[in-house]
Amino acid sequence: MSDGSEERKANAGHGKKNASYDEWLDALGAGTGYALCCPDGHGSLPPRRVCPECGSSELDREPLEETGTVETTSTVHVPSPGFADDAPYVSAIADFGPVRLTGVFRGVDPDGDGTDADLGEDVRAGVEERETDGNPLVVFRPIGDENV
Repeated sequence: MSDGSEERKANAGHGKKNASYDEWLDALGAGTGYALCCPDGHGSLPPRRVCPECGSSELDREPLEETGTVETTSTVHVPSPGFADDAPYVSAIADFGPVRLTGVFRGVDPDGDGTDADLGEDVRAGVEERETDGNPLVVFRPIGDENV
């Protein structure tokens, strides 16, 4: 399975992709994800030139926490066309310290009663391919799932 980084780099100069987001996605996929943090500790994700909280232009890359905590989930049964073959799937927001990430929560049963996707569950973030088109996406997996 390709991580898609070469294709993203090739497309970055053609306006089809966002180079700084693609760089972030590649870093997350390599296990070296990061957040952009201002001196006041506010976190954001690329692309950013200023902190969205305080307006500071002093943004440093800080390592993303290794694990995050699921804050909310939603099971998607009627997806957008880009995710048609992925449905049903669980979408989640997880807290990773200074930032919250949105991604697909894999390793849980989207057809279950929701108990597999408990709020407060610890997860790891990674990058995997969408079933529909093979494009990369942020994925969460429960701690202990060997796929991340």
